[in-house]
Amino acid sequence: MMTQNSKSDVAATSTTRFLTGITTTGTPHLGNYVGSIRPSVQASLRSDVRSFYFLADYHALIKCDEPARIQQSTLEIAASWLAAGLDPERVTFYRQSDIPEIPELTWLLTCVTGKGVLNRAHAYKASVDKNEAAGNDPDADVTAGLFMYPVLMGADILLFKTHKVPVGRDQIQHIEMARDMAQRYNHLYGEHLVLPEAAIEESVALLPGLDGRKMSKSYDNTIPLFTPREQMRKLIAGIVTDSCAPGEPKETEGSALFQIYQAFASADETQALLKAYAEGIAWGDAKQLLFERIDREVAPMRERYHDLISDPAKIEATLQAGAQKARAEATPFMGELRRAVGLRNLATKPAAPSKGKSAKAAAPAFKQYREKDGRFYFKLQDADGKTLLQSQGFESPKDAALMIATLQKEGYAAFAALQGQKQLHTLPDVDAEDVQLALQFFTTSSS
Repeated sequence: MMTQNSKSDVAATSTTRFLTGITTTGTPHLGNYVGSIRPSVQASLRSDVRSFYFLADYHALIKCDEPARIQQSTLEIAASWLAAGLDPERVTFYRQSDIPEIPELTWLLTCVTGKGVLNRAHAYKASVDKNEAAGNDPDADVTAGLFMYPVLMGADILLFKTHKVPVGRDQIQHIEMARDMAQRYNHLYGEHLVLPEAAIEESVALLPGLDGRKMSKSYDNTIPLFTPREQMRKLIAGIVTDSCAPGEPKETEGSALFQIYQAFASADETQALLKAYAEGIAWGDAKQLLFERIDREVAPMRERYHDLISDPAKIEATLQAGAQKARAEATPFMGELRRAVGLRNLATKPAAPSKGKSAKAAAPAFKQYREKDGRFYFKLQDADGKTLLQSQGFESPKDAALMIATLQKEGYAAFAALQGQKQLHTLPDVDAEDVQLALQFFTTSSS
């Protein structure tokens, strides 16, 4: 679904914009490849998609204070994407820190984002909970960078008018926050920012590591994507399995080895291993099959990767070219956003104060959000920001959006019915007439 584009969008864009970033704090592993790099490269080949890929080195500073590590990780991740087939001519491929408009937009968004919104960010809450459990000050060792992380991510997304952001379910909150920031900015300064949506890829595997837990640098259980061939064989041999002897049937449920194989194999290959498990394949033989299957896919890329790593100047030139392409869009758009908030050339004639906000800013609006209970809610506010009605909680944002659509289409009749079903309610000091007038705005606009 495409959001309603602002006047600043390229006229009637027919392509959907996707944006993906990887934080530059470690060496890419098989989990990164299966979960992000491979699907990103495949998506970049679609003719109906415009793709933006970036190396999130500003984000890396939040969790890493080792400059050499960040530099090396940036090189390795860039080389991994390129070796996997990402074509810089087809996409916009850049390093986050080469785009000065990103931190500038971060500040503009900071000035319209409520602290209460950031208080609910998962990463910040996890740090606070950990400190409180240990009896420490809630904000001990919590940097402003960690607290502001969602705003920087919002700037990454909104600067390039992104429609879709491929994320795991644990990242949905950040996309919702970016939408909130865009809505608030648009409400104050007019329609400029596109509201992004999370693109959840249910089919993308969450790869287990050597110990069966999620493959992660934090658990030290990864298999580096382009580790030398014999080192990869050795790591795969170390995958934890159960104590079933050769000849005994083996369970695929909970088998890290089987899950990793499935992420690389075809349906026929997966079925063959499933049969081998039932027939009692020895773990050593199963690990050899896994090694051969992974190596068949990775070996051609490995050679290309090492060629790239040995020529960092070539990668640097590629990133600089990508930054130039990205800034060709970011610079004029940032100029538009600066002018909207009043950062203007003093020689230009200022707009009259009464016309500073757009017509939409003086209209009622639905606001959708997520609460601490994990459920999704919405409220209707009038032109002055006063809340007129409040919904119950929903299991998914789609359910909330469907009810909003019903209210916008059917108006007060739908409101009366839903209120009777206790699915929404008005606030104590709100007159029914106020609700009716606000809903009439939407029914009139859509007719």
